[in-house]
Amino acid sequence: MTFEDLHLGSIVVSTVRNAPVLIFAAMAGLFAERSGVIDIGLEGKILASAFVSAAVAFTTQNPWYGILAGMAVSIALATLQGYVAVTQKGNQLVAGIAINIAMSGLTFVVAQYFFQQGGRTPDLGTARLPYVTLPGSAAVADVPVLGWIWTQLLGGHSILVYAAFALVPLVHWLLYHTRFGLRLRACGENPHAADAAGVSVERTRYTSMLIAGMLCSFSGAYLAIVQSGFFLRDMSAGMGYLALTAMVFGNWRPFYTFLGCLMFGFFTAVQIQLEGVDLPVVGRIPGALIQMVPYVVTVIALAGLMAKSVAPKAIGVPFVKSR
Repeated sequence: MTFEDLHLGSIVVSTVRNAPVLIFAAMAGLFAERSGVIDIGLEGKILASAFVSAAVAFTTQNPWYGILAGMAVSIALATLQGYVAVTQKGNQLVAGIAINIAMSGLTFVVAQYFFQQGGRTPDLGTARLPYVTLPGSAAVADVPVLGWIWTQLLGGHSILVYAAFALVPLVHWLLYHTRFGLRLRACGENPHAADAAGVSVERTRYTSMLIAGMLCSFSGAYLAIVQSGFFLRDMSAGMGYLALTAMVFGNWRPFYTFLGCLMFGFFTAVQIQLEGVDLPVVGRIPGALIQMVPYVVTVIALAGLMAKSVAPKAIGVPFVKSR
């Protein structure tokens, strides 16, 4: 394959299909951190929900049962994380990292125990979510530009892709145009003032963690049931951390965070497209170097934007009720 064989259209479509994993996880982290709880455990919740979703979907041959099961385990982990961070006033970073390490090992061990396939699940086959075909796709498929936009860019995706993109304005509305959003942001900025106003800080933070667990489960389900069709050890490949970076990039705001997710999704798509391509002057780049692209972009984004990003003032600080 040569440099001329790269197609911008396929990169754009791949960006759209890569972004949902990051969008769900970033919006999950947004709820948690806007309420004042650091959610480093996104990676672990993605892995756990991916494994459970794939295992249950394969066993029942129903992807929706898999999604529900993945949601249940992710919410359970978020509840545990909330218990450590909110009730016990524990170190939130340590709690999140512990979940990540535990799920990295536990998912492999359980998968090996049940399926005996080297720590992965069997291929899901027909238990994967189907792709949506938009009305009129057959009629416009051969029309230049319009056919590509209607059948590939807008159509031909899983329902979870559409849900991810619809989630962004919904999260914005919840955070900035509802009473719950006002209370959530108050708990992340000044929990003592929120408490004085009659807001239950602990209940609000628990609610935010449950929402975060639910949203994060869709990232895992998307990886296993839509993108791959099976579970593989550490298949999240740092997506939880990329989602956190997108959140910092977006200054903890839904729309800017969404743009960060698209940016990382784009560079992931470019990385996939560049593998095996002969580039001008430099020739073929080793695959290991190409796989570094999204993570190098992550470091650059953090180095350039960390100083400009303003986190919620009470993030990571346990709330102790005044007497």
